[in-house]
Amino acid sequence: MEAPSTLLVEEMCVYSKLEQRMTALEATPVRVSSAELARRWAAVRGEMAERGIDALVVRNDNDWVGGYVRWFSDVPANNGYPRTLVLHRDDLMTLVEVGPFDGREMLGGKDDYHRGVGERLTAPAFAPIAYTHTYDGELVAAILGRRGYRTVGLVAPNAQAKGFLGPLDAALAGKARIVDATDFVDAIKTVKSAEEIAFIRATAALQDAAFAKAVETIRPGLRDVDVVAAAWHEAQILGSEQGVILGGSAPLGAPSRFVGRHQQGRRINSGDHLTLLIEVNGPGGYYGELARTIVLGRASAELADGFAATRELQAATLAQMKPGAACADISAAHDAAMAARSLPLERRVYSHGQGYDMVERPLIRGDEPGVLVAGTCLAVHPQFETGRVFAVICDNYIIGAAGPGECLHRTEKKIFEVA
Repeated sequence: MEAPSTLLVEEMCVYSKLEQRMTALEATPVRVSSAELARRWAAVRGEMAERGIDALVVRNDNDWVGGYVRWFSDVPANNGYPRTLVLHRDDLMTLVEVGPFDGREMLGGKDDYHRGVGERLTAPAFAPIAYTHTYDGELVAAILGRRGYRTVGLVAPNAQAKGFLGPLDAALAGKARIVDATDFVDAIKTVKSAEEIAFIRATAALQDAAFAKAVETIRPGLRDVDVVAAAWHEAQILGSEQGVILGGSAPLGAPSRFVGRHQQGRRINSGDHLTLLIEVNGPGGYYGELARTIVLGRASAELADGFAATRELQAATLAQMKPGAACADISAAHDAAMAARSLPLERRVYSHGQGYDMVERPLIRGDEPGVLVAGTCLAVHPQFETGRVFAVICDNYIIGAAGPGECLHRTEKKIFEVA
């Protein structure tokens, strides 16, 4: 067979790249609007100009608690594979991600999938392969150095790998100042636009449907994972991409705790109960949380009393959630309410922001220095365990000008008893 000509090979490569791009676009059913992305870029670049920052470096390797790159680009990082964006103050973004050595595409801001990106660079860097840890950092360092930037902002630098930051520190030493830009990016990212709130409402509806499928599915003889898998299937066909569904069954009189897939092999018996926490994202990639308890029979009085307490605690927290309220003060009031009921104090985070990250600022906790602002999406999930009961409730709310609006979830705030 005659070998194809060089020209034909080049034409085939161009067509293949075009086909891949079209496929990526057509296969992405839900995207935020270009106007929404432009709003974000403009807000951040405005702050960069105020602070004299020439470029911002953003890097994530997952989209559970790695939502920065998706917020800037509408494309998530997944499965431990790093994805880095350099947001130039006066130019299109540069994208660095896993791919072949010396990979380079000049997109010029015209690629409909990688919106706002001028140049895409690749290197085959992988977390388990130690000698590759510096590859993407070296690419970013070369970009920053070539442009002669004097001030570079890093988003969440303390969460970055040493192998990534090392080349940046070495290349910029004595030439540029590196600053932590996390706080001002968080302040912008926390306040949700009308478009984002619509996506979050869709996530809550998806989670309601997933929980309803679990209630419909559960019966004696099934394993915990069978119920969880039914809920997961419903969530994914409705548009979820990532997240977790936690839950393990137990007899009444023993706590039904949140556990992951590794511990979901127990077989459910008549009279048992199962507490589910649905922490999956929805169309567009926004996270929410829903938790309720299902009983195969009648709930015990102590389980019912425990749930009633968490519902009261949730309502008490919501009553304090007004713009300007200090998060640490809300947490302290919750601690006082727990102590008044002789319940253990919260040592975790019982309420927090959500968006592209499963957990984002603000935290309702004593170490959170911030205050609530309108437009924030918050999960509110007080819980406690006594040794015989694990009691919890979880729902999402948007903070409005006067406080939280209506509950985003439509699932009844009750224990679900299944005959």
